[in-house]
Amino acid sequence: MMSARPESDDDDGLEAAVDQAISACGGNLRATIRALIVANEFLENEVRTGQAPGPGLH
Repeated sequence: MMSARPESDDDDGLEAAVDQAISACGGNLRATIRALIVANEFLENEVRTGQAPGPGLH
């Protein structure tokens, strides 16, 4: 399967983040996808309601 984006120097960091997410879910890819969808919905809601912290305020 071809990537929709060109390779970059950030790929190593992205790959490490993917590996970490999968590991955090015990290797279960379905659980990993579910967790990422839940996290994304949470962040979208924060942005939509204006509750997201600004840059540097985490």
